[in-house]
Amino acid sequence: MTYVIAYDFGTTGVKTCLFGIENTINLIASAYAGYNLYIVENGGAEQDADEWWDAMSKTTKELFTKTEVTPEQVAGISFCSQMQGIVLVDKEGNALRRPMSYMDQRGTREIAECMGKGLIKVSGCNLFKLLKSLRINCAASTSVKDPVWKYKWVENNEPEIFKRVHKWLDVKEYLIARCTGEFVMTTDSAFSTFLYDTRKGKEGWNKSLIKMFKVHPEHLPKIIKCTDEAGKLSKKAAEDLGLKEGTPVFGGGGDATLIGVGAGCVETGQTHIYSGTSGWVSTVLDKQVVDIVSMIASITAATDGRYNYFAEMETAGKCFEWVKNHLALDEIDIYLKKEHVAESLESQYTSLYDYLSDEVEKVPAGSNGVIFTPWLHGNRCPFEDPSAAGVFFNVKIETGKRDMIRAVLEGICFHLRWMLECEASKIKTSDTIRFVGGGALSGTTCQILADITGRTIETVTGSQDVGAVGAALLVAVGIGVMPDLDKAKNLIKVKETFKPNPANREVYDRNYAVFKRLYKCNAANFKALNE
Repeated sequence: MTYVIAYDFGTTGVKTCLFGIENTINLIASAYAGYNLYIVENGGAEQDADEWWDAMSKTTKELFTKTEVTPEQVAGISFCSQMQGIVLVDKEGNALRRPMSYMDQRGTREIAECMGKGLIKVSGCNLFKLLKSLRINCAASTSVKDPVWKYKWVENNEPEIFKRVHKWLDVKEYLIARCTGEFVMTTDSAFSTFLYDTRKGKEGWNKSLIKMFKVHPEHLPKIIKCTDEAGKLSKKAAEDLGLKEGTPVFGGGGDATLIGVGAGCVETGQTHIYSGTSGWVSTVLDKQVVDIVSMIASITAATDGRYNYFAEMETAGKCFEWVKNHLALDEIDIYLKKEHVAESLESQYTSLYDYLSDEVEKVPAGSNGVIFTPWLHGNRCPFEDPSAAGVFFNVKIETGKRDMIRAVLEGICFHLRWMLECEASKIKTSDTIRFVGGGALSGTTCQILADITGRTIETVTGSQDVGAVGAALLVAVGIGVMPDLDKAKNLIKVKETFKPNPANREVYDRNYAVFKRLYKCNAANFKALNE
C-alpha cells in the first residue's frame, strides 16, 4: 500500500486527505479547517497566507490521530487548489501582502488601459492584442479577474510593496515554496496567467506576451509539470506539519485541472460538471478550442497534449449557502426559540442542506414560476460582467420560501445548462455527464440537473473529495506507482445515475428561455447600481 497526502485548498477552507493507493484509491482519514475570505472595497477579495498554513498544519497533524499510518510512511504530498489567485513573495518566500483571490476584481482600470484601447475591438478588447494572445496560447485575458490585472493593480496602487516582489505565485505554488523553499509554477497555473505559450515545441513563458502586458520577467518562476517533484519538505516545514523532513512534494494542480481527474474524466470527449463554491462545465479535448464571445477557453490539462474546455460561473454552491443563511434560517430572530433541524435528537437529517433538499421536493418543477439568477459575485461565462447580481424574478403574493429555495437550485442548473450549450456549439460534449462537488451530494439537485440539461447524470463516491483524489493520483504517477493518469478512470466508480424526466422538460424549457433573457434585460440596471 502506498500512502499519500493531498491538500484540497478551496475558497473557504482546506480538506487534508490521507489516501491509500493499491488496486484502488481509498480515503483513510481526512481533516478540515477553515480560513477567511476578506471582501474589501472596490471589488477586492483577499485571503491570509498564514491562515492557509495554519489550517494546513492543523489538519495534517490531525490526520495521524485518526489512523495508525505514521508520517514516515507517507510517500509524497501534493495539492489541488483554487486557481488564478496571486501571491507576491520576497526572496525568502514571505507573502508581501494578503493574497488576492480569483474573485478579486479591482483591476478594472488596468484591463481597460491595456486591452480596452484601440480603434478595432472584439468583446471590448483591442483586436491586435487579442489576436496575438489567441495565436500564442489560444486564449486571452479578457476578464478583470484574471491574475495579470491583480499583478498590475498592485504595481499601480502599492508601489512600495511591488518594489520588494521576488516572485509571482499562485495559491498552491506559495504553499510549495513554504514547504520546500523552491519557486515553481505548474503548467496549468502558468497557462492561467495568459503569459504561457502552448504551441508545440514552444511551451513556456512567452517573451512577447510578457512585454505586451508589461510584466517583469524576473518575477515569473520556473515551470514544471503537475506530476513533477517540486522539491523536498524542509526541516522547518516538516516540524510545522508533523511530517518527515525530506518527504517529496509534487507540483499538483488547480481545481479546474484535477477535479476532472478525480471524477474519472481523463479521456478526450468526457464532460464533467462541478458545483462547489463556484461551478463549471469542462470537457477533455486533444486540441485547443476557444470561444471569445462566450468566454470559454481550453486550459492545459494534467496530461501532456490534452486540454480542458472550461466554462465557469463564479457562484454555484455559494448561492445555496446564501439561501441557507438568509432564507432558511431565522436571521433576524423573530421567533422566541429556534432549533437547528440537524441538531434535533429526533431529526433524521445529517445537515440543514439535506433537510432543504427534502423540502424543495414538495415544490413542483419550475418553482411555481419563480426564477433565480445565480450571479452573486458577478459572472464570467457566457458573459463577463462583474456588476451582474442575483435576482428573484416573478415573486407573487402566494410565493413561499420553498418556491424560492427550489428556484435557487434551478437557477444554478439553468446557468450550467447555458454553459453546456455554449460548449456543445463548438465541440462534442458527452451524453453522460459526471457531476461532482458538494452540489452532487443532493439527489434532488442531481435530478434537477438531469431534467434541465436533458443529459444522464452520474455521481461518484466521495464527490466532495475528487480534487484531492486527483492530487493523490498525480503523486502516484510521480513516484511511479501508476504509469499515467489514463489509468485513473479505472479507480473511480459510479455511485448513482439520474435520467431526465420527460414530464419536466416543457416547464424547464419555458423557464430557461426566460432565465437567459434576464441578464440582457437587466445589464444596464446592474451597471447603474453596482459599477
